[in-house]
Amino acid sequence: MKTDPRTEELDEGTADVQTVDFWFDCTCPYAWITSRWMHEVEAVRPISVRWRIMSLSVLNEGRDLDPGYLEAMDRAWLPARAATQVWDRHGDEVLGKFYTAVGTRVHNEGNKDYEAVIAAALAELGLDAGILDAARTDVLDEKMRESHQEGIDQVGDEVGTPVVAFNGTAFFGPVMTRIPRGEEAGRMFDGAVALAEFPYFYEIKRSRTTKPQFD
Repeated sequence: MKTDPRTEELDEGTADVQTVDFWFDCTCPYAWITSRWMHEVEAVRPISVRWRIMSLSVLNEGRDLDPGYLEAMDRAWLPARAATQVWDRHGDEVLGKFYTAVGTRVHNEGNKDYEAVIAAALAELGLDAGILDAARTDVLDEKMRESHQEGIDQVGDEVGTPVVAFNGTAFFGPVMTRIPRGEEAGRMFDGAVALAEFPYFYEIKRSRTTKPQFD
């Protein structure tokens, strides 16, 4: 039977699997692209992603926002609270699967009806439909805010999502408009890890000239 050479390479170094912490908001298209990049990296590098919750609604509380963006932040509470419910009940691994189920519907399929998206994602994963009812409340907001703040404490509050941490260093981003695939994803990860080795390195940035694409 023919085997995937990428898997063979990973098998040789399974003892050195590196944990990458990833803070996300379900509604952010850039976090979604970066998260799909991390899935690609998992196939070509010995890493394991630990999913964490960040909330753009929390981040933007009390800020003077454009009315359209303010409405988006008001609507973004529900997905963040639903993710927190899933995380609280089922842990990191299921949270990652929930993010995939929600993100695919929101970003790839363009469905912005968050109630319908969450209900469908819960059904797909065989999770309690009552999670949606619980997400309509603020019962786990303290847990959500703690996770959010854990990420923000590592990068400062002048950022957005995602926040990615590896080797004891966290960054906002990387922000991309395409999903790197295969070894290209691995090479980009190698570069990010290399930069993280320098405690005085903080930022690379340029204006975005392309829109997000999720295929």
